[in-house]
Amino acid sequence: MNELTYVDRVVVVTGAGRGLGREYALAFAARGAAVVVNDIGTTLDGSGPSNSAPADEVVALINQSGGRAVAHHDSVATPEGANGLIEKAIQAFGQVDTVVNNAGVLNMKPFDQMTLEGLESHLAVHVKGSFLVCKAAWPHMVKRRYGRIVNTISGGIFGLPGLTEYGPAKGGVFAFSRSLALEAIEHGIRVNALAPQGSTRMLHASALDAVLRESLDKIMKPHLVTPGPLYLGHESCAINGEALAISGGKVCRIALTYNDGFTDPSLSPEMIRDRLDEVLDSSSAKVWTSATSRYEARAANG
Repeated sequence: MNELTYVDRVVVVTGAGRGLGREYALAFAARGAAVVVNDIGTTLDGSGPSNSAPADEVVALINQSGGRAVAHHDSVATPEGANGLIEKAIQAFGQVDTVVNNAGVLNMKPFDQMTLEGLESHLAVHVKGSFLVCKAAWPHMVKRRYGRIVNTISGGIFGLPGLTEYGPAKGGVFAFSRSLALEAIEHGIRVNALAPQGSTRMLHASALDAVLRESLDKIMKPHLVTPGPLYLGHESCAINGEALAISGGKVCRIALTYNDGFTDPSLSPEMIRDRLDEVLDSSSAKVWTSATSRYEARAANG
């Protein structure tokens, strides 16, 4: 089996000073990539002061092992920070081949304790940050007709108590990734999303039972997540607009589906009530890669 290498490739990883981002940066470097390590070094919820040490430490580890890496300490949630990140990659290494949007914040709490400011802070880092970094890298990738973008989503998009700030932000990244992927095809760029689960400070900050958390710690080793971005960020990655979940050595697809439901030109609310089993029946569910493909199929079927 041929090993996927990143020799002569430049990889940008956001939120790479700690947690899964750190694992990604080290793994890319170990396979030959020049890595730009972005991290502002703040607290998990993003409220604490910035700290350059986490990113600098990862860079030092890579360089000491014979690799190539530089640090970037500004927030990707601002145009200046995102543009500066890509400019740093170009100045240091001359190109950008792969972008892994991993930076994120999490503040898990009951809905009645949440605020608009909390929602906006989640949207700023996850959605706005992913958008801005992609926006900054896009013209460089288009010019070279090559690029790989890996955006980070979460199993939280399925719904979890305490994640009504975090979940919508990750759902936004999911939708963003699917739409951007459709524009990427003609430029030789591939855009995919990854829902990783590893034993990091995000898991430890959750409201999971202590016994369950200890059990997950043994299964959800962070290094078992790194194959996801290493594949999705590689030139051999042929898939586009997909979302993969990866954890504990398992990898699977996350998809949006439509089922057959029922059709009646005289539709009424009573019909929906009385035929709800047909509406919710998952046995006929089909995966659609885009809204366009669904509408085209619907038109073809009359």
